[in-house]
Amino acid sequence: MACALLLQSTADAQNRHFRQREAFTTDTVMAHDPVMAYENGKYYLLATGMGISWATSEDRKTWTVQPTPFIKDIPAWTHDSVPGFRNHVWAPDIIRKDGLWWLAYSCSTFGKNTSAIGLMAAEKLTGPWRDCGPIVCSKDWHRNKETGKMEGNNWNAIDPNFIVDEAGTPWMTWGSFWDGIQLARLDNTMHLASAPQTIARRVALRDTSKAEPNPTSKYAGRNAIEAPFIFRHGDYYYLLVSWDYCCRGAKSNYRVAVGRSKSVAGPYLDRKGKDMAQGGGTIILEGDKKEYEAAGHCSAYNFKGQDIFVCHGYSTKMNGAALLVQRNISWTADGWPELK
Repeated sequence: MACALLLQSTADAQNRHFRQREAFTTDTVMAHDPVMAYENGKYYLLATGMGISWATSEDRKTWTVQPTPFIKDIPAWTHDSVPGFRNHVWAPDIIRKDGLWWLAYSCSTFGKNTSAIGLMAAEKLTGPWRDCGPIVCSKDWHRNKETGKMEGNNWNAIDPNFIVDEAGTPWMTWGSFWDGIQLARLDNTMHLASAPQTIARRVALRDTSKAEPNPTSKYAGRNAIEAPFIFRHGDYYYLLVSWDYCCRGAKSNYRVAVGRSKSVAGPYLDRKGKDMAQGGGTIILEGDKKEYEAAGHCSAYNFKGQDIFVCHGYSTKMNGAALLVQRNISWTADGWPELK
């Protein structure tokens, strides 16, 4: 569940930074829910923040943190669809397809699943960005005043990730808690072309009452899985997810698990052959309690021939501040990722 800010630990701190209107350079970037893109010799880092926080770099080592939001004008429909949303955008994702950059972003309030994933498009990363409306929305369970029936979704429309399959068809995975990670096929406008299906859970929905109580929100339930990212390597699609809890500073216990499938639609199996939709997953990263208390909400890329893993880690030395983490990915003989 995205909740922190790039280079600041609170919304007030980031707003003070925006008022300064000055970019600055650093080799220690604070970021929550980081994703990257590359264009014209420059890397772009996008993260949770007011209007999406961002930074740029030519080498992924020294970053220039930008003082203004990546998206300056958040569409008005987001506020109508998600009561309480105030431009603090969570967990973006970005992909290049058909000559355009497509940007997905999360609109929500902490611990609730009345949420929306919005879409924007641009020819260049520097914009201008145009609003393409919502990709998908979710609602908490409520009684319809006209029919008297209960309505809602057992999933949460946040934490989007785009993936294009070997046939060139776009898909999107998303989700946080409730009934876990969702996947749907998209059309050429990057909107839903199929019904969502659940591809990963910690526990089955019927068994969530047996899981550990949620320490972050009484609304979010106990199915502690979120932040999916699908990365293709060789003959497989690899589904990366975050288990347990973010957004608690040094008390966070986030960690990353993986499964794989030869079809983007799954099923995704872990190294022991267990389906991630039935609670499977192989841990590939967790806090070492020396450098990071916990780490998660990851993304993965191939930059200049090297597979790269990106996430945020809660720094032990910096009292749980969320820092940008980058690791090279190597592959075992039987095709599983290892982080270096």
